[in-house]
Amino acid sequence: MSTFQGTDRYIADDGLLADVNAAVVLGRPLLVKGEPGTGKTMLAGAVAEALGMPLSVWSIKSTTKAVEGLYTYDVVQRLNDSRFGTGDTSDIARYIHLGTLGRAFDAEQREVVLIDEVDKADLEFPNDLLRELDEMVFHIPEIDRTVKAKHRPVVIITSNAEKELPDAFLRRCVFHYIAFPDRERMKKIVAVHLPELSERLLEAAFTRFYGLRRLEGLRKKPSTSELIDWLTVLVRSGVSPEDVMAKFPFPGILLKQEADLEVAKVKR
Repeated sequence: MSTFQGTDRYIADDGLLADVNAAVVLGRPLLVKGEPGTGKTMLAGAVAEALGMPLSVWSIKSTTKAVEGLYTYDVVQRLNDSRFGTGDTSDIARYIHLGTLGRAFDAEQREVVLIDEVDKADLEFPNDLLRELDEMVFHIPEIDRTVKAKHRPVVIITSNAEKELPDAFLRRCVFHYIAFPDRERMKKIVAVHLPELSERLLEAAFTRFYGLRRLEGLRKKPSTSELIDWLTVLVRSGVSPEDVMAKFPFPGILLKQEADLEVAKVKR
């Protein structure tokens, strides 16, 4: 079996590589936490690319129910077909559609499934998936069909830590916290996106960026993705390292709250 060693565009530290590979071997979900912008969502795509597996994404909202990831029963379409005579409504299977997890269970090859931002759903959501993620099987009572995973998918679950997850759910996961990159690892990340960036501009931008992140009272610290955006604009605008330090150009790329601009005492 192939192991995950990162990709050309995803720089992972040794701890993350080890935890991803442990989850793959164990067949258990990998729960990834960390502040927004640290690459949690991108990880699933990198794992799929590196291991040569298809990627399926289940983006969680506050209204998402666990069963939707397994299957849905299109009652409305069946009612319409009954009213207008456009289909055989006696065949309920026509109205059963597998969800993201359900399709991965039914797939002919092993897949990577991203359950993105699990903490956005209600508190019962993780508990409602315990058996399915543990045993990789679920039942569709409407058609009396049991779907068992042909190949145990690689499940990656992200959380921004907006709420605590149940202990029973955590016990079934391999856990990894993605710490915010230090300057050396951030240099490697930036080099992937902006390989021609000058060292002087990079150092000036890093001084500004990490200085902002150390400020007390910021409601939202700037993230890795925002740093990349800021550097891209600096390069294309021809901003000098001296201007980065003296004028702090384009602050709205890094700071997204009026109060944070005030805390940082940004002078436009």
